[in-house]
Amino acid sequence: MTGPLYAVLPGDIDDPAAPSGGNTYDRRVLTGLAATRAVHEIAVAGPWPYPGPEQARELTAALQSLPGGATVLMDGLVAGAVPEIVEAQAARLRQVVLVHLPLGDETGAAPELPERERRALHAAHAVVATSEGAARRIEALHGLSPGTVHVAPPGVDRAPLAEGSADGRRLLCVAAVTPRKAQDVLVDALVRLEDLPWECVCAGALDRDPAYAARVTARSDRVRFVGARTGAALEATYAAADLLVLPSRAETYGMVVTEALARGIPVLGTRVEGVPEAVGRAPDGAVPGGLLPPGDVESLATALRRWLTDPGLRAAWRTAARARRDTLRGWDETTRRLSEVVDR
Repeated sequence: MTGPLYAVLPGDIDDPAAPSGGNTYDRRVLTGLAATRAVHEIAVAGPWPYPGPEQARELTAALQSLPGGATVLMDGLVAGAVPEIVEAQAARLRQVVLVHLPLGDETGAAPELPERERRALHAAHAVVATSEGAARRIEALHGLSPGTVHVAPPGVDRAPLAEGSADGRRLLCVAAVTPRKAQDVLVDALVRLEDLPWECVCAGALDRDPAYAARVTARSDRVRFVGARTGAALEATYAAADLLVLPSRAETYGMVVTEALARGIPVLGTRVEGVPEAVGRAPDGAVPGGLLPPGDVESLATALRRWLTDPGLRAAWRTAARARRDTLRGWDETTRRLSEVVDR
């Protein structure tokens, strides 16, 4: 057994009503780390990244109670919002900050958040990102030395193969409905394909940016916005899909990409940060889907038209997705990489 680890987390990490990739990642790696060390969780109620004085006092007291030299793994949503607390403990604790998403990329982020996050990361003992693309962007964004941000990509669980329909008409987007996830781009692209048979389900929380969600959901009555889905409901949603479409304007990794590939479902995503890494390649070099510029409605519409009208393309993407499925890494690899960082 190695030394104890203290983990600072948003208070909603296990809230089924607030599913997020960051929460899933935190829970999976902490479970893995607990197999080799004592893990003590410090969950601080939000709102993050906009804590009030009470949350700041609670976190300060918790950190001050830890023994000197203790290793603390801090979720970036918390750490980036309270740089003064991270700075105050920098000489006494080994603080490792796990950045799931730069705070400036959060929907409706306050303009001061990037600078506050910058201070926190410079005060940290180490910084971890979830993809190489995200790591390099964080370094450039916050003036960190090139190559100093560590990478621990998310794992994925194996899942049954999705059967897929012959015509590929069943499209799926899994993401909270926010401007960063760009469902507006997807809907506008699909409006251009009214002459074709297709179905599209958008599964994701509708309450993160209600005004945006209201505008997007009103654009097409053929696109079904079903709200957040977890557990068996999400499994069934994947099982019924032919193609995952993730049109994000920014995405540090995109866990839904590998969740789809774990079922042999091809992915049509954007060429941003970690998405190309998540999509990856089959052993023969084939891409299991397509990558497009973010925010490009016409490119997305063209790619979707090809998918829906070209049986040869569908077969090629499906073959590559099933081959890529066999190369995906599990959460044990994520835990190993993160363990190497916190133990240094």
